[in-house]
Parts: sequence; structure tokens; C-alpha cells
Amino acid sequence: MTNADGSGPGTAGASAGTERDGLRRTLGFRDLVVYGLLFIAPMAPVGVYGALDARSHGAVALVYLCATVAMAFTAYSYAQMVQVVPRAGSVFAYARAGLGKGTGFVAGWMAMLDYLLIPAVAYLFSGIAMNALVPSVPSWVWTALAVVVTTLLNLWGVRAAARVGFAVLAMEIAVLLVFVVAALVVLVQDGAARDWLSPLTGDGTQGAFSLGAVLGAVSVAVLSYLGFDAIASFAEEVTGGSRRVARAVLFCLVLAGTLFVVQTYLVALLEPASSAELADQPEKQGSAFYDAVDASVGTWLHDLVAVSKAIGAAF
Repeated sequence: MTNADGSGPGTAGASAGTERDGLRRTLGFRDLVVYGLLFIAPMAPVGVYGALDARSHGAVALVYLCATVAMAFTAYSYAQMVQVVPRAGSVFAYARAGLGKGTGFVAGWMAMLDYLLIPAVAYLFSGIAMNALVPSVPSWVWTALAVVVTTLLNLWGVRAAARVGFAVLAMEIAVLLVFVVAALVVLVQDGAARDWLSPLTGDGTQGAFSLGAVLGAVSVAVLSYLGFDAIASFAEEVTGGSRRVARAVLFCLVLAGTLFVVQTYLVALLEPASSAELADQPEKQGSAFYDAVDASVGTWLHDLVAVSKAIGAAF
């Protein structure tokens, strides 16, 4: 005989045992938001800004507005599912409960590949960024150091990792605030390199506003949000129940979206090159954010942003 959810008569006892002997519930709302923002990275648009600006014809801030709305549907879905299936497996648990073991198995492996590839790329970026600042030390050394430090931190415990993660996130947000203030000072003193509405309407150098171009760029911009769903994987380690996890998922997305829109709007106003120039010279797209900061504010902020991105990527 089975229960309404398809579980057997021994499930209740097993669940009770898991509750007694399972993961310790030590994480709060702030910890969940910190983890989510660390996975996303507050300055995630830095690396893809140039490509998005070129593809959207200059309407890069609008791209992130649309991307935030699009990702809101996913965030809302996670917020609902984590309350129905409050387990640490996240999408694996949801797919297994709703669509069966086979689908859950595939979803679990896809999620595992996601969490293998994202850190690998992040570690590599961290090594490359630090090597650009300290060329005498090979990038593989920085990459290996980042792997060792973060691995030891995770072995120390989830609570300790949360505390260090909060410090790293605070550093990233502080650098972002420095950028915002510096950008506003430059805009007040020297004015904008582009029209004030161009980050929302396009700079006009590739013709009239194109909704198709904006939506095409949105398909790339959503990659900046990868990782906020990781909050759901802490469903069995959070105090206050699954509702707190649901609120953290939604709050993290809104906060990240706001940060993305603000920074891309400001850097687009500082950008000395037009979207047409970036489209014609793809080799400049990867460094477009740094180039705009370097040209308008100074090398010191360029280096500060690079260090922040390197440390943030590792953690």
C-alpha cells in the first residue's frame, strides 16, 4: 500500500531518520543569498558586455531587463517546487518527484555536469585574470591555488564557507559600488559618450531599434544568471523551512538583475566605441568593459575590477 505521494509505508520512518541524522540546519536567509550571488557573481556582465552590446545594437541594459524577466519564471518555478519537494537534490528531486525516476536520473546528471563545468571555467578565468596582473606567475599556478583554497574551505564546513563567502561577496559589491560612484562622477563632469537613453533604446549606429537583436542578445545574457538555482540545493541545511529558500531564490534573482542593469547602463554610457565598431571588431568585445573603464576612469579601476573578478570567480 502506498501513500498519496507514491511512497511506501516505510517512507515516514525513513524521513524521520533523515531529519534526525541528516544535514545540520545552520544556514539563514543571508547565507542563502550570499551563496546565490557568489554563484552568479555580482559583476558577471563584465566578460560578456562587449558581445551583448554589439549584438543588441547598443541596448545592453534593456537586454538584462528582459533577461531578468525571463529568468523570473524559472525562479518562481524553483520557489514553488522547493516548497513541494523540500530536498537537497534541487532539480533532480523535482524531476524525480514529478516526472519519474528516469527523468530524475537524467536531470541529476545534467545538473552534475553543470556544477562540474561552471567551476572549471571559473577557476580557469581566475588564473588567467591573476596572470594578467602578475605575469611572472603562470596562470596554472593561480588556478591550482584557487582550487586548493576553496576545496579546503569546503572541507572546513558549510558554515565556515558561508562566512568566507560573505566576505568575498562584500568585496565584490564594494568594488561594484566604487565603479558606480566613479562612473557617476565621470558622467557628471565630462558627460556621456553615448546618448543617455541608448542603453535602453540602442545607439543607432547599426540602424533602428531591433527587438530581434535584443532578444538574440538575451539568449546569451541569461548565462549570467547561472547558479542562483543552487540555493535550492541547501533545502535541508537552512533554518526556517523551505519557504525561506523560496524567498531567497526570488530575492537573489531580483537583486542580481538590478546590479546587472545598473552596471551595464553606466558602462554603456562610458563606452567610447559604438556598438557597430564592436560588431566589426569581435576581438575587442571581450575586453570592452575593461577598456571603457580604463579610458574613462583610469587604470586603477581596471585593475581593481580584474582582481575582484578573479577572486570572485574562484569562490
